[in-house]
Amino acid sequence: MIREIRMTPSILNADFSNLESEIRVISEVSDFVHLDVMDNIFVPNFTFDFESAQKIIAASALPVDAHLMVADCDQMGPQYADIGCASVTIHAEASQDISGTLKTIRNAGVRAGLGIKPNTAVELYADIVELVDMFLIMTVEPGFGGQSFMDAMLPKIRRTREIIGDRPIWLQVDGGISIETIERATQAGADTFVAGSAVFKAEDPAVMVSTLRALAQNVAD
Repeated sequence: MIREIRMTPSILNADFSNLESEIRVISEVSDFVHLDVMDNIFVPNFTFDFESAQKIIAASALPVDAHLMVADCDQMGPQYADIGCASVTIHAEASQDISGTLKTIRNAGVRAGLGIKPNTAVELYADIVELVDMFLIMTVEPGFGGQSFMDAMLPKIRRTREIIGDRPIWLQVDGGISIETIERATQAGADTFVAGSAVFKAEDPAVMVSTLRALAQNVAD
C-alpha cells in the first residue's frame, strides 16, 4: 500500500527571533510546522509559554502541529486546540485522562495525537487506538533538538504500524530524522516526519525538506 508522506519541520532549531520568516521559507514544501512546547517539568527544557505559542500559531504560514511536552497536558491540550492548531499531541506519560483529553481535542475539530517516549511500550495504548488520529513515536528522549536517531525504536515503529492496521491514523516519528535515517523510519512504517536540525541547519531548508520527502516517498511507494 502506498503511504502518503507528510513533512512537519520542527522550529526547535530555527531562529526564535525570526520565526515567522523561518516558517515562511519552508511553507511551500511542508505540510505542517511542528511546534515543540516544553515546560521544564515534563522534560528538562523550556521553549514557549502559552502566550508566545499563541502568537506563533496566529502568524504561521503553515498549519501548526503542536507537540505538548508538558506536565499539564490534559489542561493545555484543549487550549491549544482552541487557538488554531491543526493537530495537538499530548504525551501518554503526562496525561491523567488520555481518552478524555483526546476526545476533547477532537471535539474542537483538531487532530488528536498521542506521543510515546522511548521507554514506553506502545502496546499499552492499543485499546484506545480508535481515539487517536496520530501516534508520535519519539526516536530520541524528548527535551532537546540535535540528538541522534535511536535505531532501537524501529521495532516500536513497526509494532505501531501493526496496531494501526488499515485505520487512517498517521504514524509520526520525531528525533534525529535526517537524510541518513528517514528511509529506515519509513521502511519501519512511519509516514509523518519531524525534522529540526536537518532542516534549519541546512544551507537551504526548503531544499532539505523536499529531499527528505523524496527519500521517504521512494520507500513508501
